[in-house]
Amino acid sequence: MYADRMTITDLPGRELAQQALAGVPPEPGVLKPDPILVAHDLRRQFGGLVAVDVAHLAVQRGAITAVIGPNGAGKTTLFNVLTGFDKPQSGRWFFNRQPVQGRRAHQVARLGMVRTFQLTKALSRLTVIDNMRLGATGQTGENFWLGLLPFLWDRQEREITARAAELLAWFQLDRMRDEFAGSLSGGQRKLLEMARALMVRPDLVLLDEPMAGVNPALAQSLLAHVKQLREDGLTVLFVEHDMDTVHDISDWVVVMGEGRIIAEGTPDQVMSDQQVIDAYLGAHHDGAVKTVAGHDVSADQLPSPDRESSDGSE
Repeated sequence: MYADRMTITDLPGRELAQQALAGVPPEPGVLKPDPILVAHDLRRQFGGLVAVDVAHLAVQRGAITAVIGPNGAGKTTLFNVLTGFDKPQSGRWFFNRQPVQGRRAHQVARLGMVRTFQLTKALSRLTVIDNMRLGATGQTGENFWLGLLPFLWDRQEREITARAAELLAWFQLDRMRDEFAGSLSGGQRKLLEMARALMVRPDLVLLDEPMAGVNPALAQSLLAHVKQLREDGLTVLFVEHDMDTVHDISDWVVVMGEGRIIAEGTPDQVMSDQQVIDAYLGAHHDGAVKTVAGHDVSADQLPSPDRESSDGSE
């Protein structure tokens, strides 16, 4: 589906990403070999509360990067700032080497950086296919005067519909094509939102808790689609609390605490980092043995998989 964006190589996406990150030291704010997104000195404050205070962040191109942290760590606020849904008090960030600060959310999306939300934003009274069509950019028929001349935009409309249908089939939503989006289950809305984001033909997709509130069967489908995005050459940055999921699909993990990045590294490196353990459980926390990501470990060795509040607040 995204063959035009794929790197010319025989290596699968995960192997490419892990190879690129192999020599990167596990340090907060560390530079990456080929970053698609770079941010410096981001600070978002609400009155006396500092929600985001990130000195440096670099996201490796072609990799799946997880952002984890306890409730209130600033993860969703960071996403809001990066994608133009919120304005920080200070900071500079660049996507594909282009400055992003000062751009509105729709302008950021047009650059090729799109996001989904923890609470889905489907337009309930539009059909599934119409939700998809709305995701396409540069539509000639959206111009008031040109919209009165169908012969100028009819061909483009057919192409957009064909692409929307292709994506719906890929996400196994094609049978729901003519249903109202409001009739979909929570998991199906997550799939629809991810599919609609791909209508922009993005380079970077930010997913805010894509597995939250999704039944196990649909969760596996979502995971498979996230992995496929990497295989197709896209970059994924996602917020997640379930450490089995993080260990399964991510190439790199960024850990936030009290608005700051407190650790970075591979999933294995992060799970054994004492700062991360303390941030989730408190220093010197002892507990019973648990099985996480296929390993038997005590509670003082791994972060808790507790989820954030259902309203997505940070």
